[in-house]
Formats: sequence, C-alpha cells, structure tokens
Amino acid sequence: MNAQNITQALSDAVHTILLPLVRVLLRNGIPYAAFAHMARRVYVDVAEKEFVLPDKKQTVSRISTITGLTRKEVARIQNAETPLPASHADRHNRAARVIGGWVRGKTYHDNRGRPAELPMDGQQGSFAALVREFSGDIPPRAIADELARVGAIELRREGTVRLLTRAYVPRGDQAEKVAILGSDVADLIRSIDHNLTCAQGQAYFQRRVSYDNIPREALPVLTKKLARKAQACLESLDRLLAAADRDRNPGVKGSGRVRSGIGIYYFEERIE
Repeated sequence: MNAQNITQALSDAVHTILLPLVRVLLRNGIPYAAFAHMARRVYVDVAEKEFVLPDKKQTVSRISTITGLTRKEVARIQNAETPLPASHADRHNRAARVIGGWVRGKTYHDNRGRPAELPMDGQQGSFAALVREFSGDIPPRAIADELARVGAIELRREGTVRLLTRAYVPRGDQAEKVAILGSDVADLIRSIDHNLTCAQGQAYFQRRVSYDNIPREALPVLTKKLARKAQACLESLDRLLAAADRDRNPGVKGSGRVRSGIGIYYFEERIE
C-alpha cells in the first residue's frame, strides 16, 4: 500500500472515530475551538516525548516541523500550565478493583464459594480488609459510600456489607463516565497502533463478532445473554491477570512494570 492510500485510509478512519466523539463533545457543550486547543496540546506532547531523534534533544523547531504548528504556538503550549489529570478514572479503577477482589478472593467468599456478606470492620475477612488489600490507602467508608451510591453493594443495619453486582458501573456521574470513555478508547487505539506497527507474530489480540440483520425484538434477550457470558469471561480473565500481578502476588518474579488487560464491549447500530 502506497503513502497516498495510507493517508486516505487514515483520513477515513479518523472521520469514523470522530463521528461518535464529536457527538459526545457537542452534547456536553464543547465547541470546536476547545477541541482544537486540546488537539494542539496533544500534538505537541506526543511529538515532544515520542518523536525524538536518536542522541538529540528535542527542539521547538523539530516539534514545529513534524506537527505543522508554528514555533511560537509550540513554545506557548510548552510554557502553558499542564492541567492535572482528573481523579475520576482513578476512582473507577479503585472501586472496580475492590469488587474484583471480592468476586475473586477466596478470603471473602462463603462456604459455597460465593462473595460473602462481610462485616464492615476487622483485620481479616472484612470489607475494610478488602479495601486495604485492593484499593490502597482509600478509607473503607469512602469506597463503601461510592459503591452503595451506584447500587453495587448494600450497607445493612447489622453492620455488614452485601455485594449486589459483580461489576462496578457508575450511575449518574457524567464526569466519571466520560473519564471511562477516555481510558477505554485510548486502550483500544493503543492496541490497534501496536498491531499496525509490530513485527509479524507479535500482534495483540484484537477481535470482534457482529451481525447486521438482527430484529429489534430479539435484542432485549440477546443483550442480557451476551452480558452474562461477557461478565463470566472477564472474571475468568481477571483471575489470570491477578495471578501475574505483583501487588496481588508479591512472590511473582520479574523486572519492570507493565500495565496489561483485556476489554469486552457490546455495540449496536440502527441501520435504518
């Protein structure tokens, strides 16, 4: 495939990606000028960090050349205060880890191997111990309040905590949902980018299945079945990943630190 074909294919792909993204932006009051500002900052950040020539310091002129921005614009962006990352994605990850540990960890199961109803406090086998193990230094009550807010747990009068759902799904908090949009879509694009550039035999797993002539009436039952099977698959995959993670298993040997995972999502499009 020649350069012109690649450019056209990229143009088509970007147009397809931007359609749902711009819909989200406009629905939430983000005009084109704000989007363009974000894009310029990202262009400069990526060029500055990832397109450095070997044994050379990255320069404003080099960044200007590869991004198409003026040297003045590059310098202005570099000197501007970098916004701090939002905490919404981190909150989602911590809450999801707590539920994942509850579903997966035998310490927090009953005698039938199911997630047990836990006492709020205690050194072992309690909700507080679960939070300490899977969510670090966040106060257990803060995690409990968040999980109760989204309907994932029930705080009982007896002082115990009961798990109601096997996954953390934010409800009502638009900021957190948008943060998930950023992290999930970014992970998918990273995988696609790797697969476009990697050597033969080193591609990441990237598959999907879809059919385009399903009647609307079949969707309610179909989506419930797919959700149950997808959740079961993710829980199985979660156990594999957790077994290799040094936070969960300090005895795991090896060097470096890599973030690794796999995602499943359902999509639907009305062709009419």
